[in-house]
Order: sequence, then C-alpha cells, then structure tokens
Amino acid sequence: MTTIDRHHCLNLDAQDALAGLRQEFDLPDGVIYLDGNSLGAMPKSSASRAQQVIRQEWGTDLIKSWNSAGWFDLPSRLGNLLAPLIGARQNEVVVTDSTSINLFKAIAAALHIQASHPASAERKVIVTERSNFPTDIYMAEGLTRWLDRGYQLRLVDTPEELHKAIDKHTALVMLTHVNYRSGYLHDMTAITAHAHAQGALMLWDLAHSAGAVPVQLNDAKADFAVGCTYKYLNGGPGSPAFIWVPTRHQEVFSHPLSGWWGHAKPFEMQPSFSGTPGIRRALCGTQPIVSLAMVESGLEIFGKTTMAALRTKSLALTDLFIELVESRCASHPLQLVTPREQERRGSQVSFTHPHGYAVMQSLIARGIIGDYREPAIMRFGFTPLYTRFSDVWDAAEGLRDILDSKAYSLSGERNEVT
Repeated sequence: MTTIDRHHCLNLDAQDALAGLRQEFDLPDGVIYLDGNSLGAMPKSSASRAQQVIRQEWGTDLIKSWNSAGWFDLPSRLGNLLAPLIGARQNEVVVTDSTSINLFKAIAAALHIQASHPASAERKVIVTERSNFPTDIYMAEGLTRWLDRGYQLRLVDTPEELHKAIDKHTALVMLTHVNYRSGYLHDMTAITAHAHAQGALMLWDLAHSAGAVPVQLNDAKADFAVGCTYKYLNGGPGSPAFIWVPTRHQEVFSHPLSGWWGHAKPFEMQPSFSGTPGIRRALCGTQPIVSLAMVESGLEIFGKTTMAALRTKSLALTDLFIELVESRCASHPLQLVTPREQERRGSQVSFTHPHGYAVMQSLIARGIIGDYREPAIMRFGFTPLYTRFSDVWDAAEGLRDILDSKAYSLSGERNEVT
C-alpha cells in the first residue's frame, strides 16, 4: 500500500499528462487556488486578447470592427467552440447575457411550448430542488408570478424525491447538473428520460458542469441548457453565459426578451419583431465584446485536451483530497457533504465545520483559496487544467494545521462575498 505524503503527490505531478496545461494560466506565486468552481483562473492569453480588442479593434478600427473583426458573429462562433464540451452540435449554442437572463428565456420558451399543445396546456408545475442555486429558483418564481396563470414551483429536498415529484402535472423540470453546495452530480440521461415519460420538458443548468465533467446534452435528449463561462471555462469575472437550444426545438423556440440582436434582419430597423431562424433567436441586445473576446481565451485551452482526460484527473484530485482530509483531520468535526461515489461527484469537495467561515478565511489568509456557502459549508474546487496533486497535499495540510492550532478567529464582520 503506497504511503501518501508530499513526495508521493509530487510524483503524481511528474506523471501527470495534463501538467503542462498549468502553464496556460497566469497564477500568482504562493497561492493554491481551489476556487475555480466560483471564478476560474486567468489564461495568459486573456490580457493580450483584451488589449487587442481595446487598442486595435475598438481604438483604431472603431465601429468597422463589427464587420472586420467579426464582432457581430462572435456569440455564435464562441457557441460553436463551446459546443463539443457539452455534447451539443454546431449552431445550437450562443454565448450571451447572464445565466439568470438565459434561464428566463429557457423557462419562458418551455412553458410556451407546453401551453401551445392542447394535451399539455394544463401542465402548471415546475419541479426543481430546494437546494438549487438561488437565482434559478428566483427566475422561475418571478416568471410564474408575472404570468399569473396558475403556475407553481414544486421544490424537492433530496434527489431521491425527484422521481415521484415529476408527474402528469409537470410542465418543466429545471435542475443544476452539479449541485453548487454539495457537488452532487445528477444522472442527466435517466432524469431527462423520466421527465419526458411524464410529458415534461427538461432544462439543465451547467454552471458547475461545463468544462468540469463530460456532458452529452444531445445524447441525453435534453430540451434546454444554460451555463456560465467564468467558472471552469475561465472566461473572466462576470463573463457572458451561454444557452443551448437543440435543433429540434429551434423552430418553435421563442421568449419575451425579443431584442434586436435576435431579429431576422436587425439593420432593416423594422417596427415589429421577426425572429431570426436558428440559435441566434436566443440573443437579445448588443453584445459586450471585450468580455466575449476573453471567453475565447479560456475555451481555446480545451482544444489541447479532452473532457475524458480532465474527468480522470478531476476524480483523482478529489479522491485524494477526501482521503487526506478524513485521515489527517479525523479528530475534528468535519463532515463530508460531497458524494464519495465518483459517478455522483462533480469537480469539487465540500466539508461542513461548525466554524466553516472562520476556518476558510484563515485558509485564504495563508494563500489556500476556497470559499464558503451556508450552512457551514467549505467548498474546494479542483480544476484539472491547473490544479496539481501537490496543491491537494498542501491544502489538506494547511487545513489540518489550522484546525489543530485553532488558528482562526470567530470575531469580526463577514465579507460581502463569501
């Protein structure tokens, strides 16, 4: 049986076929970054790409760049670059707006499709998890209240409750593929099949999946998907999100945010809306070009590896962290929240501790950066593109030392962002 120590972890780094990808990122010295599940690290090419857009395309070429630099087509081009990472076909994804806005579009489109069919018109229930990311619930809650047509949310408390909760009254099932708190990974194919068997449509939020775990939207026969680009896809803080609409739904896809960028002929300036065919109908207003351009820097790195290789390393990293924390911090009141089963785990590990916020702040002060979510959850994200096995060892040792020495403070105000 191999003894796990730092030397063993350094050997794993030496054998890591993906180790060279770390050089694609501008990571600060002395920092162990385990928060790529919240904000990805910066690709080295991002700064130069942003400067190119600002100085040359905007500064020199000015408005000509909508044509000469391909600004107009950038949401579609990025969507096609992202598509293979989520099992989508070409011209099924656009990068645009925020995850919340894209959720609104997808929920509205799903409810409209259901209401258009007499057999489904009385389906009024949206099923999701109580532990879903709050904005997903808020967007569904706000839209159903605004429609005021008897729609309701049905919140389930455990994954095991989903099967029973999805029934003949369900219009839409809306789930985050990997739970943001626990890292629990849903079985996309099985849940989608069950939703369809009940006549419901299926919407997946891939915020904690895209770039972290293999996703096959078309193979699973999902109906809609959204996700962000600033976590595992490394697009930059607040970078535009994406929306996926499969080819089979694009002809009937519509939403209330019918801005001019989704118009069939936007520069004819017609007084009435006529949606463009295809995925560009999911666009709304003028695009944030500088932010969009930096998304490409993150996506290009994925062309140097495969999602299968990234998944293999991700599981090895998370397995190692769980083992080290549970063995070396066994005397402390830590509880693993993330599933042990690899097939049920995303690319993060979450532990609870009664003083989780204070412990995480102490870790961050030492350059071991994770984050905190209520209730009492310390989250550690493992991005295979740049996380090393020795980082895992050092993070677990840092946690052990802080807990052993009680080197954390319970006083003081919390930061606005935890």
